[in-house]
Amino acid sequence: MTARPTAPSVPSAGSAPSAGSAPAAAPAAAGPAELAGLAADRVIAVVRAPSVPDPAALCAALAAGGIHWVEFTCTTPGLPALLRAAGADGPGCRIGAGTVLTAGQAAAVLDAGAGFVVTPGCRPAVAAAAQRAGAPSVLGALTPTEVAQAVDLGATAVKIFPARAFGPRYLRDLAGPYPGVPLVASGGVNAGNAGDFLAQGALAVCAGTDVLPPDAVAAGDWSGITRRAAAFVAALPAVPAPHGAVPVPCPGSSTRLDSATSA
Repeated sequence: MTARPTAPSVPSAGSAPSAGSAPAAAPAAAGPAELAGLAADRVIAVVRAPSVPDPAALCAALAAGGIHWVEFTCTTPGLPALLRAAGADGPGCRIGAGTVLTAGQAAAVLDAGAGFVVTPGCRPAVAAAAQRAGAPSVLGALTPTEVAQAVDLGATAVKIFPARAFGPRYLRDLAGPYPGVPLVASGGVNAGNAGDFLAQGALAVCAGTDVLPPDAVAAGDWSGITRRAAAFVAALPAVPAPHGAVPVPCPGSSTRLDSATSA
């Protein structure tokens, strides 16, 4: 896995640069490259289990099945240590952290090597922490109002959760007022409906227990996870459906929906 660039230091509140020192460089904006990679891979595997005996082996099993984006969730005990283990040895995967709810959690997982952060809902403090680190953020939303909030917070992409609440067609409906916002379908997505979400405009989908049953993860059933991952990927359309997604405002951007031309 490519290591996440080290974020530049951020002066503490109220501190001033030392005399003669150059202003600190702003973190690189996260967005276009990450979106291109996610659009090509189309799947984020979500690891939600009581324990993960070998994070690197889990990543290798997913990669062998064709899934290269892996989200370890904050509901798993000892997540920072798991991220370090996965980041050190996880071959061919982009590794991030999910169910991030607070700025403290965001700082901890980014320091541990998470390459991106995911939230279940709009979390301004998490979005700000990701911006400071120059890391991509996938902020959760469900309603049109929440999608707008996620965009204004600088989300790299917006996770529609729980996607099963309204089904694949809802993604197409959201694309009406938000034609350029990259949407990721999460919650209730499986091999049987993932292709439908992609066809209706999702940039990518999240694969949860359909690929990663908690008991299989805890038992270290890597061959079984590879089979499930391969079956999930095989069920996707052979050619990605056009999603028309362009980057939403990235960290440091002054563009907001409330300043854009009304639809």
